[in-house]
Amino acid sequence: MSERVDLQEFVGAFVAEAEELAAAANLSLLEIEVANTEGTTRPRIVRDLFRALHTIKGLAGMMGVEPIVEIAHALETLIRSADRAGGLLSPKAVEIALQGIGEISERVQAVAERRQVAGIPVQLIATIASIDAEPAATRLIKKIPSGWEGRLTVGELQQLDHAHDTAIPVWAVTFMPSASNVTRGITIASVRRDLAAIGELVRVFPRALAGPGDATGVAFDMLLISKASRDVIAATAATELVDIVAVVAHSAAAVAEIAASGAPDAPGAPDRDDHVTAIGRAVVRVDLSRLDELQEQLSLLIVSRFRLEHEIAAIAKLGHDVRRLREIAQLQGRQLRDLRRAILRARMVRVADVLEPLNLLVRGLARSTRRPVQLVLEAGDTELDKAVADRLLPALIHLVRNAVDHAIEAPEERAAAGKPTTGTVRVSCVAVAANHIELVVRDDGQGIDRDAIARRAKRPIASDAELLEVLTRPGFSTREVATTTSGRGLGMDIVQRVAVAELGGELALQTTLGAGTAFTLRVPITIAVMDVFSFQCGAQCFVVPASLVEEIFEVSAETVSVGPSPPRPGAGASTNSAVSLFEHRGQAIPLLSLGALLEIDSGARARKALVIRRNGQPMAFSVDRMIGRQEVVVRSIDDPLVTVPGITGTTDLGDGRPTLMLDLNELASVYRDRVAS
Repeated sequence: MSERVDLQEFVGAFVAEAEELAAAANLSLLEIEVANTEGTTRPRIVRDLFRALHTIKGLAGMMGVEPIVEIAHALETLIRSADRAGGLLSPKAVEIALQGIGEISERVQAVAERRQVAGIPVQLIATIASIDAEPAATRLIKKIPSGWEGRLTVGELQQLDHAHDTAIPVWAVTFMPSASNVTRGITIASVRRDLAAIGELVRVFPRALAGPGDATGVAFDMLLISKASRDVIAATAATELVDIVAVVAHSAAAVAEIAASGAPDAPGAPDRDDHVTAIGRAVVRVDLSRLDELQEQLSLLIVSRFRLEHEIAAIAKLGHDVRRLREIAQLQGRQLRDLRRAILRARMVRVADVLEPLNLLVRGLARSTRRPVQLVLEAGDTELDKAVADRLLPALIHLVRNAVDHAIEAPEERAAAGKPTTGTVRVSCVAVAANHIELVVRDDGQGIDRDAIARRAKRPIASDAELLEVLTRPGFSTREVATTTSGRGLGMDIVQRVAVAELGGELALQTTLGAGTAFTLRVPITIAVMDVFSFQCGAQCFVVPASLVEEIFEVSAETVSVGPSPPRPGAGASTNSAVSLFEHRGQAIPLLSLGALLEIDSGARARKALVIRRNGQPMAFSVDRMIGRQEVVVRSIDDPLVTVPGITGTTDLGDGRPTLMLDLNELASVYRDRVAS
């Protein structure tokens, strides 16, 4: 009886692997381009590129996405010629190959989104073929495997022809997926990967199987060029549901000679149990939605723990002994923290991988602006949550785009200033604490003219902090006319919103006229569960990210050195009286009354102050009472109809009521706007 298998089950794995291979192919092409500028070749990189394209072609063939198959095959033929030429790939070929990878990526995205896949780009393939200097084969293999007539491209037939000439066997392998195989970790992806390790996988082709009634299944027909024996291939496939037939006959003497040569790509048959163990140790691809679901369940457990602590406190007030309950609650808290760390590790991605798309961005910008620019990425092994990475990348793209379009001068200007004609944009990342990273986007361009920005903004600018405040205003642009690259006043506003409002981090600027500019983003590695400080203003409870608070200190009448103490609403004071100046550690720090800003009256003087840094400068907010530091689950407020400046999300502290999370930087901006108006 045939088990029902839907080919759509393989879409997720196909998209994930194809995207990864396309990204690797892009990086290989960029490395080859660098080699061209240095007058060298990279044969190993060319071979890696060929393997990536060959694998993409096999995956697409397995899924029946013929346009990708044709593009990959055309590129594969081009790269094979480069490999035979010692790794030499012309700049024109690199440019066309990058276009081809882009076309593949667009079609992979269409498959991921279940959209109609664009057809075969005939003009592009013709262009690729015109670049290929390798003469076409004049003779194709005479014996095509039974059932494969009309299913192979010219290039694939050439592969079979080459195998025939070199006396390497060609094997037809049929794999039928089943539920029992899946439970053992055996899928078409694992079989294809393992077979490719012992030979050259020419083509993978899905075939529908008719079952009882309306039931249908699927089988995968594969052509493998390999010196390995039938037993080795069977052991490598690790399943009894593989039909293996040698389809190209050779003399017994030739086959014996190959077997006796002990070639490295004909390993001995592994023990079946060892092979299963190896599969178990391999990387398992997990859909991000499953990790999100796991994170959601953890969030519910954390809220339940808060409620348990509230109930324990209520029981203690009744005079009961709750020591044993507190011990259990503390143990549960430690276990939840361990679980949180384990889930976070599963969600972590390398920052270096996140930054890779910037290579293509800078390459395109350098061409469009006609300014030679090199991008230097320094991330090491730093990691962060995938959700944070997805939010952070658009901000980094804006900063890098601005650096190339605004900061890097034309080659003749750089030469006149004594600089190298090629500009440099450097993106570096380091871990600055257990739960934070610091990203710096630095250029060696002309710097930002503070006086020119002040004239355009029609206000004085005395520091880099004030300059950053102007640059991040929505709609503010340093350009008179917008271009396709920049000039609409949206970029820096997006960077500020992502770094500060969405991620609860910090953004700082340092610029030197004529020497360059550096933007620094300090963000947490995860935002789903975070540490916060909870406090009261009047009868209301609020929280702020603990990472933003530099210090908490006592507020008293004696500490007010300049200005009035923070007033309360209803006292007839103006908005300006919501601020005082406190001298703290030899520095005058603005102190804003949070109760006055939020129009909350408790009738009591604020007793605590939270110190943050806004655009690199310290600022304090007074509150009535500190409650403590807690680990909470934050829910963002995405509905624009209920979005309020200064409020970034909500959490549950265990009492069943939503507690608002405040953005103190945004509240400071609200205060400045009130004063200005």
